[in-house]
Order: sequence, then structure tokens, then C-alpha cells
Amino acid sequence: MGQAIEITADGRRSNIARDWVPEVPVALEFNGVSYAVMMATPADLEDFATGFAICEGLAADGAQIIEVAPAEVENGWVVRTMIEGLGAERLQERVRARVAESSCGLCGIENLEALARPLPQVPDHERLESEAIFRALSQLRAHQPLGRATGAAHAAAHFTPDGTLNRVREDVGRHNALDKLIGASARSNSSLAQGFLLSTARCSYEIVEKAVQAGATALVTVSLPTSMAVHRAQAAGLSLWALARDDSVLAVAGPALEN
Repeated sequence: MGQAIEITADGRRSNIARDWVPEVPVALEFNGVSYAVMMATPADLEDFATGFAICEGLAADGAQIIEVAPAEVENGWVVRTMIEGLGAERLQERVRARVAESSCGLCGIENLEALARPLPQVPDHERLESEAIFRALSQLRAHQPLGRATGAAHAAAHFTPDGTLNRVREDVGRHNALDKLIGASARSNSSLAQGFLLSTARCSYEIVEKAVQAGATALVTVSLPTSMAVHRAQAAGLSLWALARDDSVLAVAGPALEN
């Protein structure tokens, strides 16, 4: 809880108490290798590391992750994760690629090529009905305690095809919230193929790519998508809905565009 002074347009000043959304450095280590430092909310860190590993291609699924150990340190948190099997091989390949990408001024060539690589094809799936989206939106707010308290946290949730909530995760970072949700689903061996994801984040291409990599078939966001997000969703066959409001939603890609 923190203190602030609220100043209104007519010049009135009031002392108020506010909750700030927690944001700390979280170092992600895989098999003893320091991989990334993310600014994140220090909650559900086991889910975060698992989802991050899956979205980064370090692990195919939760079964390849054998241990996740978060630890609070002086300047933040460290999450030490052990990956086995094919996941360990992918980790070494990815680490080598990251070293190569940062070694010279030509690294952008590889990065651009990586962005152009096709995503896995989303399996054929039923059309998502707009009524399910409106039902999901009506439930989400009640399951965002951090968002309600601070007004500064993103949420990512998974719903059944009829719009019933399965689970939700929150974080100061929009990517982190989705990673946590993906990780929570993987850790409980729950598929994201049935139903849909709902994200309060800006719909950039990374959100679309994380959804596809995690095995989702439909994604709903509260904001408009970028042009690359639309392109990547269309190419992968992902159902994409955007600008979701209580009374309207925009169908962008997928079976909903078919007559």
C-alpha cells in the first residue's frame, strides 16, 4: 500500500492510499544456464517459467520440465528450471543461437528470418460464438484481484467453448500473464485446444504466436491487433477476435469470417 495525492480538475487535493502492482526482476535459469531476466509480478512463478519455456521452444510440453524452483534473492527472484529429453537439446540449440544473434551487426538477418518462419498449423476447430465471448467478459473482472486493487495488471484466461472460466493468471507484463496461464495449463496437463484464450493485452504478434505455440485454437483480446498479428493468425489458422467489449466484438480471423 502506498500514499499519493489526488488532484482534481478544479484544484482540490486529497490524500489517498493506493496499491501498486508488484514489479521485480525475475531471472529465468534453465539447466543452470542464465537465459533471461524479465520484469514481472512475483506470483505463480512456477507457471511463468513453464509457460515461458514452452513459448520459447525450450520444451514441447510440461512433461519435459522436471523441476521448477523459485527463490527470492536480494535484488529480485531467480527461477531455476530443469528440462530433460528433447527439451534439454532444444535449450542448448537456442542458447547457441542467442549467442550468435548478439555477436555481430548482421544478427538482424537471422532475427528477420526467424520472424518469417511459419507457425505450427492450428487444428481444425469449431466456430467460436460471440455469446461465449460476452459471457467470458462478464466473468473475468471478478477474477482479477490484482487488477481491481491496482488498475495496472494484465490478465490472461482460458474459457470453455461456452464461455465458462477455467483459469486466469495476472501479471504486470502482458506477455508474462499469458506465459503464466500457458504454464498453469501445462502443469495441470490441461489442453488449450478446446475453448479460447482471452487476453487484456495489446494484440501484437507475440501474443498470437504464444497462443499458437501453446496449442490454442482461438484467441480473444480487448484491443485491436497489429497487422503482423492478423497475418500470423491467418497463416496459422488461429481464430482471432479483437476489440472485445460487453456488447460487441470484432471477428478478425478464423471460421467466424466464413458464411
